[in-house]
Amino acid sequence: MTDLTAKDLDVLVQVLTGEEMACKKARIFANTLTDAALAQEMERIAMQHEERFNALFTLLEGGRS
Repeated sequence: MTDLTAKDLDVLVQVLTGEEMACKKARIFANTLTDAALAQEMERIAMQHEERFNALFTLLEGGRS
């Protein structure tokens, strides 16, 4: 993998922050919704955000060489 530029790293950090916030909000909604089906869907969405966060974080860690 080629080295990431400062701009690449900045964009990755911004996207990581967005994914983290989306995951946290979805988990809050999942825990406060009274409709079980909606709560389950929110938890699924939170997990998708968490997976993207982890994939991007791995990319970020790999780019720091």
